[in-house]
Amino acid sequence: MSTTTASAAPETRPAPAAPVRRRRDTRRRRLSQWGFIAPAVVFMLLFFGYPLVRNVVMSFQDFSPSTFFDGRSPFNGTDNWSKVFHDDLFGKALWHTVVFTIGSLIGQFGIGLALAVFFTKRFPLNGFLRSLILLPWLVPMVVSGIVWRRILDQDTGVLNSFLDTLGLGGHAPWLTSPGMALFSVIMVNIWIGIPFNMVILYGGLQEIPKELYEAASLDGASAWRTFRSLTLPLLKPVITVVLVLGFMSTVKILDLILALTDGGPADSTQTLGTLTYQNSFVQLDFGAGAVVGNVLILISAVFAVFYLRANRSEGK
Repeated sequence: MSTTTASAAPETRPAPAAPVRRRRDTRRRRLSQWGFIAPAVVFMLLFFGYPLVRNVVMSFQDFSPSTFFDGRSPFNGTDNWSKVFHDDLFGKALWHTVVFTIGSLIGQFGIGLALAVFFTKRFPLNGFLRSLILLPWLVPMVVSGIVWRRILDQDTGVLNSFLDTLGLGGHAPWLTSPGMALFSVIMVNIWIGIPFNMVILYGGLQEIPKELYEAASLDGASAWRTFRSLTLPLLKPVITVVLVLGFMSTVKILDLILALTDGGPADSTQTLGTLTYQNSFVQLDFGAGAVVGNVLILISAVFAVFYLRANRSEGK
């Protein structure tokens, strides 16, 4: 009996060490994972989290230029929010933002998709022309705005001179008429955003198997039926990404409008982005500027939630 017990003891001793070793290995893996994630978390907290929280707090403070000198910025409740929401200019800026964003997205996506489909065909200089179309996207937006401001000038602009040569009238007030300025800014933004849409959609089209198009052709499907029933459904994930990124970059646009019209004439191109700039850095009303900035953040957050829910439902 004792011999059996003694001989069995060495076999049962290492058993408790195995779970301990596994726990240690798991702890090490978690620590190493957090070690890789920690820099990104710190970066997000410092450069995104803190400014976001600070902006929310500032919207409830009486924050003025004197604050920088005496350090006092007392809380004033919802005074900043009430002042912004009762300002007629806020309603106009919100409406202009909606029109500008929707108009830009429709134009950029529609023309970008048409060009992406066009460049799937093989023809001479295909690659060269695709590279050439990328130029508007590569040029800084401020530079594009300044160039287009010269092009659309009512008296000396190239566009009006060209229209005058064709006998179509050459005195259109593209940027100086309240009725045309917003339309002109939208057209310029469409011109800038077309290359991005084309490149992303062109990449998505390349991922669609060619065999599916051959099968559709054998079944007698027309080009439009193939595009509607085959290309668009398979391209839907890429379309979603393009529209989301386009929305995020368009809804908060500032530099292009400042370079073209500076929010004028008569506030006809004033958007939430330019209104934030005007309140904060022109009128030096940082509390009101923070309020408009928070509205922009809230709009982007709501759009992001709908986007995530849509993707989740598609995954199911």
